[in-house]
Amino acid sequence: MSSIKLDIVTAEGVVFSEDVDVVVAPGVEGQLGILPHHTPLMTMLQPGELRVRKGGEEFFLAISGGFLEVRPDRVIVLADAAERVEEIDVARAEEAKRRAQERLSQRPPDLDLARAEAGLRRALARLEVVQRRRKRKPGT
Repeated sequence: MSSIKLDIVTAEGVVFSEDVDVVVAPGVEGQLGILPHHTPLMTMLQPGELRVRKGGEEFFLAISGGFLEVRPDRVIVLADAAERVEEIDVARAEEAKRRAQERLSQRPPDLDLARAEAGLRRALARLEVVQRRRKRKPGT
């Protein structure tokens, strides 16, 4: 099977850069599967799980949204944040969720509603990836 180069980049730098077989990303209109020789495209990503398959292994990352570009020779994910499932601090994600829910329920006068909702979506995406992947055996 042929492969395609995947680069996942955040403001902190390159998170992942390898040749892979398949990328499945959380597009704003649903899951988006990318195989080698995919038609070039650019789309927005929503917070959620990014799945990467290389050989017989799968890697799972929680991303906080961003952009995905498919070029003839590579896939580029520009994300606000990206964490491998094993790197996610569950307690921190739970606390972020609690804070966001509290701010949304209290609606203080200085509340930036879009920012609070985005924070909640990021926390929920991180927790969802952890719950789904840590309970399963690797590669399932």
